[in-house]
Amino acid sequence: MTLTLENITKTMGAETHIDDVSISLEPGSFNVLLGRTQAGKTTLMRIMAGLEPPTKGRILVNGNNVTGMPVQKRNVAMVYQQFINYPSMNVYDNIASPLKLQGVNTAEIERRVKSTAELMHIEHLLDRLPQELSGGQQQRTAMARAMVKDCTLLLLDEPLVNLDYKLREELREEIPNLLAKRDTIVVYATTEPMEALLLGGKCAVMHEGRVTQFGPTTQVYHNPAYVETGLIFSDPPINLVKAEIRDKALYLASGHQVPLAGHLSNLANGNYTIGVRANHLSVDATGPDCIAMQGQVELAEITGSETFVHVHFNDVSWVIQEEGVHNPRLGEATTFYVDPKRLFAYDANDRLVAAPPVEIQNGKAA
Repeated sequence: MTLTLENITKTMGAETHIDDVSISLEPGSFNVLLGRTQAGKTTLMRIMAGLEPPTKGRILVNGNNVTGMPVQKRNVAMVYQQFINYPSMNVYDNIASPLKLQGVNTAEIERRVKSTAELMHIEHLLDRLPQELSGGQQQRTAMARAMVKDCTLLLLDEPLVNLDYKLREELREEIPNLLAKRDTIVVYATTEPMEALLLGGKCAVMHEGRVTQFGPTTQVYHNPAYVETGLIFSDPPINLVKAEIRDKALYLASGHQVPLAGHLSNLANGNYTIGVRANHLSVDATGPDCIAMQGQVELAEITGSETFVHVHFNDVSWVIQEEGVHNPRLGEATTFYVDPKRLFAYDANDRLVAAPPVEIQNGKAA
């Protein structure tokens, strides 16, 4: 099944929740919706499912218009971030419930429930009630109930957000592999850029109801086509500074000068916005071409494995991501470094005109 959204718009009163979205999802594909809270991800998924009608536009399945078709007539399942299971039913009956509603015979129900439970690694829990399960097991049960229908469209709305860190990490790794065995279009909503990268597949970045970019996830990450895409697909948001190119040099509004070389060498004179991700700034020079920059420490956020140092200089703020625990004193002057090869350049219309070359470290893109 191919699912195509054509110029989908959803308005409620004077507010636009979805703004002219057009994307096509391929059979058996894994697709991530990445956006901040209230970007429109859930609304768009509900429109895909047939739970809400669009104000404008069409929904096509294999070229056939299904825009007005109710959800009951579509082969679709949706999993929410809350653990939605029937408390009085054991795991087996929870998973079997949609098949019983469809009138599937008992032998086929048993076969499909057991095979789906094995796929989700909960086959040993079929006799238990939901309150006897951990959070991860409850969410696996909810996902199994969605998957047992052999649906052609599976919608996962931030399904891991209420789980603890260890369970999130475990399921993030497993979900793409589990669903790859099924000929189902999967749409997975998240607010976390790193989760989108870990899940892979294709990614649609959403901002204020619009899809700003859609394509292979790693490609969107390494080549964010607009400033807004770069902000959303970076955690913390990408550092931005206004700049001007003149006399064969790049002059940042912070007062620093960067030579035009490598991927920046063909940029014409004019005004630009320069972006650099926090993990590409460092308190130590990482190469011979690094440019030393100065600033004053405003804040240090220690997350345990990383420290985010907020620095301010000449009305420009920077966030530097450092591995490990660092304790800079607030207000102290500090020097940090940027490698020009790591800079993004956006034109006056906030469109990407130069992206850093992808570097491979330990077999992975950095």
